Order: sequence, then structure tokens, then C-alpha cells
Amino acid sequence: MDKVKHIRQCLQAQGAQAFLGSNPVNRRYLTNFTGSAGFVWISEGRQALLTDFRYIEQSTAQCPDWEIIRIDDLMETLPELVREDGVEKIAFEADHVTIHQLEEWQEKVPCTFEGITGWVQDVRMIKSEAEIEAISRAAQIADAAFAQVLGMIRSGVTEQEIALELEFLMRRGGASGVSFDPIVASGPRSALPHARPGERILSHGDFVVMDFGCIFDGYCSDMTRTLIVGEPTEEHLLIYDLVLKAQLEALAAVEPGRTGKEVDGIARSIIAEGGYGEYFGHGLGHGVGLEIHEGPRLSQRDDTPLQPGMIVTVEPGIYLPDFGGVRIEDLVLVTDDGHRVLSSTFKELYVVE
Repeated sequence: MDKVKHIRQCLQAQGAQAFLGSNPVNRRYLTNFTGSAGFVWISEGRQALLTDFRYIEQSTAQCPDWEIIRIDDLMETLPELVREDGVEKIAFEADHVTIHQLEEWQEKVPCTFEGITGWVQDVRMIKSEAEIEAISRAAQIADAAFAQVLGMIRSGVTEQEIALELEFLMRRGGASGVSFDPIVASGPRSALPHARPGERILSHGDFVVMDFGCIFDGYCSDMTRTLIVGEPTEEHLLIYDLVLKAQLEALAAVEPGRTGKEVDGIARSIIAEGGYGEYFGHGLGHGVGLEIHEGPRLSQRDDTPLQPGMIVTVEPGIYLPDFGGVRIEDLVLVTDDGHRVLSSTFKELYVVE
């Protein structure tokens, strides 16, 4: 899709003459600029990146199709753009502008401002071939790091030691960073969906939930696997098998036309029928791209139909206080005729000593 054409169509429908973008992720998506400061200006006759002295050379190289405008003070440049482009109304990203900023704009810029949301995020949900390739590569790096870190997971090591090694291996494998701080949670702490790794030492009888991902060329991956230290009990196996069944059946349902709510419902009903519905308290999944959490959502509240090019996670879980938890997560591309799983790591329960 022509991204700038899409914004101009939105402007026409909104009755505005210019788009002022301040969200840094949307800025990168629209322009390819990876610097940390700047605004996007799109009007009928102009597409410009507004940035300061530090980034003129970088932005010129990264954004050959964009006019680069140096700004020392946005409040000096913005009125000039409004006059030059004949702008009466500016559409701005309401979810990324403070009340103070808006009040300053309204005071110093001779036009009206209208807050909008979702113009860029809606387009970002459908990934291009280049984006799919970058996310796939990030998933492959995470898979390889997990395979390497398995050798050090055993009773006697700490959660933090595993998390640090996992991050090191992903970076050594070609990642520019992690998608989020890796989660390594053992024993009762594995029942905390977003536990941070600590100094707890792994011991026999522990579930170990590992949720991690990395960044390649700006794009994220996300995967979760759950291990067991020592021989599993019947309760361990029951919970694990139930989550795995829910995950596999939800995966099988991912296809164009299905809504996030429908896919979520498949996994949720399996866990509920198994008697653990109250212990699955989060959505089934989320979109992944330049951000680790973006649209669409696989949840009870998202009726967005899945479309080819969307990449989502499928990650059901069961979390039992004072006992432990299980989560199994794959990264999934929606294709024309179904889906393709981008995570390749095995999902059978892995037992370590």
C-alpha cells in the first residue's frame, strides 16, 4: 500500500489539509527514518520529515523520497508550513500528544487541530514482504538462542543467569536487541504472566516459563516455551497438555476472515472445559511488528477480521497461584489460505534435571 496516499485519503475524509505525526514508531514506518527526533508532515502537495541538526545527514540518506526540513523550534517552522500549504486544519496523533503540547500549538499556529488515532497503526497491521522477512529472521534468531540455552538450564541455576545468557545469545546471533526484557519465571513465580527474572534458583518440581524475543532490522519476534525441572507429576502433565491442546487448536483456526475474538474463544473454551478457565486471564495473542504489542489482538474484545499479511501471537496459558504456570506461544503469519507458524522450536514438554 502507498502509505502517503493512504494518509492523504484519510485527510480528505477528515476534512483536514495536513497530517502532523509525532509517534516515533509511525514516523519510522512512514519514512524509514530511525533517528530519535522528528515530525512527519503530509499535506496534499508535500511529504516532509522535520528534524533537527543532528539528523539531517542521516535522514537524507534514509529518506530519499522525503523533503527534509531542519527545525530548530517547531513553533517557528509549523506556522510557515501552514501558510505555505494553505492549511486550515491539522490532523495530529492524539494518542501521542500531551495537553501542554496541544495548547502550545493552538496558541501559536494559525489553524485548528483535530486529534486522530489509528491512521498509521491500521496500515501497519498488514506486513509487506520485507517486514515479514525481518520478523521471520528475528524468530529464527530466537529459536536458535533457545536451542543453545537449553544446555545450561538445570536445577541450581538462577532465573537471572538464564535470562542474561538468552539475551547474549540472541545478540550474538544477529539481533540488534531484545523485543522486551526476557521473562524467565520458575516454580510458583511461573504463575505470574509477566514475572521479571530474579535470583530464584531452579529446583525439582518447577515449571519454568521462558518468554522472549529479539529485534532484527527494527522488527520484533515473540515466543514462549515452558519447561519442567525433574520428573513431572500428573498435575504438571494435565496442565501442560491442556494448554498445548488449546494452543494447537487455536493455531489451526488462524485464517483470513476469522476474528481475533473467535480464535481467542476456541482456546478459552478448551481451557474452561478442562476446569481451568478462571486461571487463563489474558488475551490469546497480539500483533507483532515494529512494536512487540500492536494490532490486531486475539482477545474477547477484538472483532478485527484476520487478513493475509497480519502477524500475531497465539499464547494461551494457565496460572495456578502457589503452584506454577504454563504458557506456550508461537508467532504466526496469516496467509491467503490459512497461516504459517514462524516459530520452529518444539512444543513437547522438555524435562531438565
